[in-house]
Amino acid sequence: MSHRIRIAATALALAFASSYAWAKIPPPPPPDEKAKAAAEEKKEKDKAAAEKAKADQAAAEERAIKNYHDNMKKQGKPIPKAVAIAPPAAPPAAAPAPAANTQQAAEKAKADAAAAAQKNAGKK
Repeated sequence: MSHRIRIAATALALAFASSYAWAKIPPPPPPDEKAKAAAEEKKEKDKAAAEKAKADQAAAEERAIKNYHDNMKKQGKPIPKAVAIAPPAAPPAAAPAPAANTQQAAEKAKADAAAAAQKNAGKK
């Protein structure tokens, strides 16, 4: 039992010591012009690599489709036609602005009041 406690205490002490040491590490210095230029160059290279990967993916998909069609022809099966995917439906129209709602409500209230006044005037 005491062996487990010693191991736990040692692990806890190491955790505290490492967190204290980590907190003492100073932040990295701000990048200079050379580092900024290198970062921009890396960003350009990454963008070019992403475009190349996208083109490679499209080419691989085209090869797979061609292989599928060729295999279907060899087997004498009909080649299914591509199905167009419909674009998503347009979002519903937005509600009128609150100012317009309050103006309409005020006009409706005036009209209701006038109708009520005419109704009450007819009773007298």
